[in-house]
Amino acid sequence: MKWKLVIIGGTVVITFIAVGFAAIFLGAYNFGADSPHTRLMVDLIEYARDRSVAVRTGGIKVPNLSDPKLIAEGANDYSKMCTGCHLAPGMAENEMRPGMYPKPPVLAAQEIDDPAVQFWIVKHGIKMSGMPAWGVTQPDPEIWAIVAFLQKLPSLTPAQYGAMTTSVTEHHVRKM
Repeated sequence: MKWKLVIIGGTVVITFIAVGFAAIFLGAYNFGADSPHTRLMVDLIEYARDRSVAVRTGGIKVPNLSDPKLIAEGANDYSKMCTGCHLAPGMAENEMRPGMYPKPPVLAAQEIDDPAVQFWIVKHGIKMSGMPAWGVTQPDPEIWAIVAFLQKLPSLTPAQYGAMTTSVTEHHVRKM
């Protein structure tokens, strides 16, 4: 009796694996950015992403993010590096975002997130989402400046954002 259950369970597992490989080989799943995932796939991806980030942010020590100079630096970097995908307060939809899947969140309209999570995402990016790993070119202090700004962004009006970024200087990129 016990061996029958093992054989049946093994057969079911092998069948699922074979069907999965067949679906991949036949190109059954549409990876086009203009074809949304199924609800089940979205739920699985979001759960896996959220768990992955949560596991990796546990040891991150958040510095003081209330320094006005740090926030101003972050506003400068956000203006140069992030608004194409995440927009800014009062910024209209652009031509790129509608064709992106998943569509990047409008960060000015988001609730304030955990700064350790924001730091990890900005530094390491998110695979297959278009979110780059800025830690490849930006040192941690610059990433923390962006996070300091992100903590303020949802409360900014378009006029306040404009005042913070009118004197935006050229962004410097760390030499590789």
